[in-house]
Amino acid sequence: MLVLPAELTHAQATACVRMLVQALRSASGQEVVADASALQHFDSSALAVLLECRREALAAGKQFAVSQLPPRLRSLAALYGVAGLLPDVPAH
Repeated sequence: MLVLPAELTHAQATACVRMLVQALRSASGQEVVADASALQHFDSSALAVLLECRREALAAGKQFAVSQLPPRLRSLAALYGVAGLLPDVPAH
C-alpha cells in the first residue's frame, strides 16, 4: 500500500512522487492502493501525484485505486474531470 503524507502541495509533490513510484515498483501483487487517509493539507498537486502513481501502476500491468480520499480532494478531482481515474476502495 502506498501511503500519502499529511501535507501534499506543490512544494512536496516531486519528492512524494519519487518515493511513491519507488514503492509502487517494488510492490508485489496485481493491485496498488494509495492510502490518502493522512492527507490534511493539500492542493491540486495531490491529484497530479495520484495520477502519476496510477500511470506507473498501469504501465506495470497493475490496477490502481485510492483509499479514503478526502471529500474536498474528491470534489477537486470531479471538477477537473479525473474522478473516474481514481476509484475508491473500501476502508479497512
